[in-house]
Amino acid sequence: MEKVEKHLGGIPEPTLRRLPKYIDLLKGLQSTNAKYVSSNYIADKLNLASIQVRKDLAITGIIGKAKLGFDLDELIRSLNHTLNRDNLNDAFLIGVGRLGSALIGYRAFSTYGLNIVAAFDNDPEKVGKQVNGIEILPVTKLAGLIKRMKVNIGIITVPAESAQPIAEEIVEAGINAIWNFAPIHLKVAKDVIVENTQLTQSLGVLTHKLAAKLKKDSIMTFNK
Repeated sequence: MEKVEKHLGGIPEPTLRRLPKYIDLLKGLQSTNAKYVSSNYIADKLNLASIQVRKDLAITGIIGKAKLGFDLDELIRSLNHTLNRDNLNDAFLIGVGRLGSALIGYRAFSTYGLNIVAAFDNDPEKVGKQVNGIEILPVTKLAGLIKRMKVNIGIITVPAESAQPIAEEIVEAGINAIWNFAPIHLKVAKDVIVENTQLTQSLGVLTHKLAAKLKKDSIMTFNK
C-alpha cells in the first residue's frame, strides 16, 4: 500500500514523486506543438504501467477526450496546480557553501514553485556578499526574519554537526517544511515536513548498482 502524506490532500507520496516527471515529459512534448497526449504515451516514455498513469492523472481532476487524450496545455496546468507550483513558496537557505550557492543559482526553481528569498551563513567573510543577487545574511537574523516574513520553507545545506541545531531554531521560529541536504536524520516535530536529499546515500546506491552490474557483465563475458 502506498504511503499517504498529510499534505496536498492526502496524495500518495509515490504519486507526488511521479507528477514532476510527467510535467518534464509534457513540456518537452509541448515544444513540438502537440495539442493532445494520451496516458499510454506517458506510460511508454517513462516505462510505467498505463493504469498507474491514469490513476495519477485522475487526482488532478482533468478529464481526457475520447480518441484524443488529454489537452496538453490543460494537463500541464492541472499538474502544476496539484503540486502547488502556481503559487510560489518563499524559502530561506541556510549554509552558503558550494552546494548552497549552486541551489541559489538554479533559476529553474521558480518554475517549480520555489523562491529562495534570503540566504544565511555564520562565516563573517561571506556575510554581506551576494550570490546570484541574493544577499548573505548572518544566522543571527534567521529566526527574526522567519517570524516577520512568515516563511514556511527552510533549505538546510550546512555540515552535519550544524544541521540539527539549525532545524530546531527554524522550526521554533515558524518553519513548517525543511528541505534537508545535510547527511543527518533530523529530529523535529511530527507535523513538520522534512524531505531528505542526502547525496551520499544516493551515491551509495548508484555505486552499489554499478558494482553489481559490472560483476554481472564480467560473469556473462567469462561464460561466453
